[in-house]
Amino acid sequence: MNKKLMFFLLISITKLTAFAQCAMCRAVLESEGGVSQAKGINNGITYLMVIPYILVAFIGFMVYRNRK
Repeated sequence: MNKKLMFFLLISITKLTAFAQCAMCRAVLESEGGVSQAKGINNGITYLMVIPYILVAFIGFMVYRNRK
């Protein structure tokens, strides 16, 4: 089961395309012609979105390990 969990985490983390922008932000950035700027904003939003999930997963793992 541990291998299945690690495989699932690896697949979910390495997803190549994630569109985290709202429709309004994306439309404004793409209309200005700054494709690299839009990609940078998108990567920043995705990075900020992932950190809380990692922290919650780590705390959940620590609680699980301490109770077991």
